[in-house]
Amino acid sequence: MVSIPMESLKPQFSNNLLGQNYETALNNQIQAVLDSLHELNSEKLSSLSSNFNELIQCRVDPPFEAVWVYSSLIYRSFSFENDPLKRVAAIKDLFQFIVSCSASCYSFKSVALIAPVMYNVFKLVKGLKGFEQNGKKEKKFVREVNGLVDSILGYVNVCCESVEENNCDVSEGFVRPMRELVNVWMWDNRVEDEMRAFFPLLSDETVERVNGEGCEMGALAGCVIAEAFLLKLCLRFMEVGSRKELHDELRAWIVASITGIRNAYFFETLLTMLLGPSLPTASLLNSDDERRLRKILYDAVVLVEYSFLKPERMGQLSAKHVKSIIMARLLVTGEAIELNRKQKDQMKAISYTNAFSGSSLPSLIIKWIRSEIGTEDKASEPSSSSPAALLGWILKIENGGIRIFDNNMSKTRAKLLLDSMTEGLEQPALKDGKKKSDTDLIFYIDNKGEEDEEEGDEKMNESASAAFVAAAHTMQSVEPEKRKRKGKDSEHKNRVKFLKYSIHENSGSKQGQSSVADSDDSSSESEAENPSTDEE
Repeated sequence: MVSIPMESLKPQFSNNLLGQNYETALNNQIQAVLDSLHELNSEKLSSLSSNFNELIQCRVDPPFEAVWVYSSLIYRSFSFENDPLKRVAAIKDLFQFIVSCSASCYSFKSVALIAPVMYNVFKLVKGLKGFEQNGKKEKKFVREVNGLVDSILGYVNVCCESVEENNCDVSEGFVRPMRELVNVWMWDNRVEDEMRAFFPLLSDETVERVNGEGCEMGALAGCVIAEAFLLKLCLRFMEVGSRKELHDELRAWIVASITGIRNAYFFETLLTMLLGPSLPTASLLNSDDERRLRKILYDAVVLVEYSFLKPERMGQLSAKHVKSIIMARLLVTGEAIELNRKQKDQMKAISYTNAFSGSSLPSLIIKWIRSEIGTEDKASEPSSSSPAALLGWILKIENGGIRIFDNNMSKTRAKLLLDSMTEGLEQPALKDGKKKSDTDLIFYIDNKGEEDEEEGDEKMNESASAAFVAAAHTMQSVEPEKRKRKGKDSEHKNRVKFLKYSIHENSGSKQGQSSVADSDDSSSESEAENPSTDEE
């Protein structure tokens, strides 16, 4: 294991680092690092590290930039040569070092600070593509990488648990441009687009948003969560096994994870990824697995209505982010429906349409647009709550000179999607003409925050169980009349738990810590309807 020089953490307080003097000193030290990125000798590296150590110790809640640059200097002092296991150990030490430096920081800042960890873990995972596990050392390397990703997800989960309880400024910005901060981590990887290289698992649109002025701490934290989330999924796809069983397992894990994390910025980042022509996984997954992953993500973001996305729970978000999430959910649902129609999967398309129409999203969109156009006139509103009807209504408003979409690209995308839809604007009817059953509409996953903690958790898990039952009936039935309604049987289904991870556990051991998918997910079609009964 690579050891962190803990003597550098000893406090060296200075009476001169107060108020504006502190800000000036921090900026000067960051500039000193930027000016000597590619020519840092051991002596200068030690001097700069000592200066940043003092800056860290002078604040109970140290600035983001101070921890970010200081951890870069510490990591640069590690020596791991080309040994894969030593590199894993070094990244683990980096992770724990950042966690220790940000222990007193609020949740979003703590999560955003591990972005450099995700950058380095991605390089490890990329090295696993086509990796031959022939010997004990190779197998241990794979276990260590998987364990590290699990530990990161566990840390994220712990941080996100306290987000709603803490009154933090989620819109906090940065003292220095993000591109400059990324530069301090790219001394060994000179590329033309450093931002793109540093955030390899974000869509181009998201990277541009992070790189632009006004990037918020909460938004960056959401991006980091999305990268850790996507890395875990890619690692599962890299395993050898049945893709059908993997689909069922990952669908359950994704829903449980989104429910447990309860982070709107993370969800917004996932939606933005799905709106891209392809997921940002080309360097890790082949095109077939990328398409499989997209379908699983569609199920998770379209068929489930998460309580943390209800209007009363998004009060901490800016109007910009609320609008982004609402419009992205509409476009993603429309594209998911149209994709399944083109692939002749009419049952899935119907499930998506009914889930959307039965959710609170259509009324939320209508209410929001009313406030945008400043009218309560309901005469011109769509008669149907299908995605196609709402898109047609919004485009009509846009053509009248009122801007709804953020940019012309989104408007063009919506128009192309609407033009390609083969069905009418009304909701599609079931083939047998029967009334829609509960499983056709939507499945709710959590009531967190609406009840007291104990009762809320119990109801969350019970509704999660019903969710997977509904998903199984809706998406696996060949004929509509063979579906089962949720009733007494679903009340006895076992509950789904979200497994938390401890960063202090040995990531290479299977004792006390196993992967989320292995612990919580089903491994067969029958198990998908009967998740684990273990209490969290």
